[in-house]
Amino acid sequence: MLKYNSKTSFCRYFLMTAAVFFITASTLPAQDNGKKKGPPPVPVRVAAVEKKMVSDQISLIGTSEAIATSTVAAEVSGVVEYFPVEEGRFVKKGELLVRLRSTNLKLRLKGAIAAKETIKANLQNAEKELNRLSKLKKTNSIAETKYDNALYTHRALSQVLLRSKAEIEQLEYEIKQKKVLAPFSGFVSKEHTQVGEWIKIGGPVVTLLNLSQIEITVDVPERYSVLLAPESEVKVVIKSISNDPFPSKIYAVLPQGDPDSRTFPVRIRLDNPNVKIKSGMEAVVTFNLANKKSALLIPKDSVVTAGNNKLVFLVADGKAIPVNVKILGYYDGNVAVQGNLKPGAPVVIRGNERLRPGQAVTVLK
Repeated sequence: MLKYNSKTSFCRYFLMTAAVFFITASTLPAQDNGKKKGPPPVPVRVAAVEKKMVSDQISLIGTSEAIATSTVAAEVSGVVEYFPVEEGRFVKKGELLVRLRSTNLKLRLKGAIAAKETIKANLQNAEKELNRLSKLKKTNSIAETKYDNALYTHRALSQVLLRSKAEIEQLEYEIKQKKVLAPFSGFVSKEHTQVGEWIKIGGPVVTLLNLSQIEITVDVPERYSVLLAPESEVKVVIKSISNDPFPSKIYAVLPQGDPDSRTFPVRIRLDNPNVKIKSGMEAVVTFNLANKKSALLIPKDSVVTAGNNKLVFLVADGKAIPVNVKILGYYDGNVAVQGNLKPGAPVVIRGNERLRPGQAVTVLK
């Protein structure tokens, strides 16, 4: 009986030990016999390097100016009665800038109108008398001199009426000119008068700036000015507003240069619908010169800034390979560069911000 129980206890002990071993083994992590896996490839988009003929470029600093600056003057004299504008305010074309006192002119106008009515009445009587004498003259019933006097009186009164009408028109015009209106839409940059002041004929009222367009003047060295073509495209960057360039064209290359500095003024015009560009701002203008050269072009989005260096990532054997480049110029969204690149090579244009040298990539279609 004891033997049987010992064997039974041993079997039970063996089975329990095996079960514990099995459970423990099943909960342990599986051993990785292969190599440790790295991060998944980074998805990127690429574009091919191109080789094209481009122009040399120069960048020079200019100054922005209003397309029109006008010191608005009064055409008639008078005391300022109403002055509703102030510096910095935007006014529309035809808006009132100043109103001069016109009481004296209005009184003179009333008198001139009354005088005209008197002249008209006298002329009507003279016309009736002339018609009556004309009938008598046909029958030789009156003296020739009497008819002639009636004729001359009618003609004289006709001329007096014309002069009276001209005087009324002049007074009405002067009264109208007592209101000085804005000749164009723009900003008041300076006030030249105030309420109660006397303005002479031609006296200044305000200085008005038209900023709907901006004109930029750049003094270009002589050696470059001869390489600029009229209406050739330029890029304008106003850093105080944005680093993105404004596309434009050369408006004029002035023929008169500065003999001391040997520079020639070049004018560029920009539309300014939101009036963000103010007069007097610094503008960096990039010109395309007339000479051509072969250059490697890549999209500007492919260039990554690394400290003081510029680089791009090539895709080779599924990996990102950094290549240092030097920027030579910008051409309609592309960049002319110098570096160890070949035409047709794929450069990363999307997903390159966080790439590391040698990192695996997947090219998206």
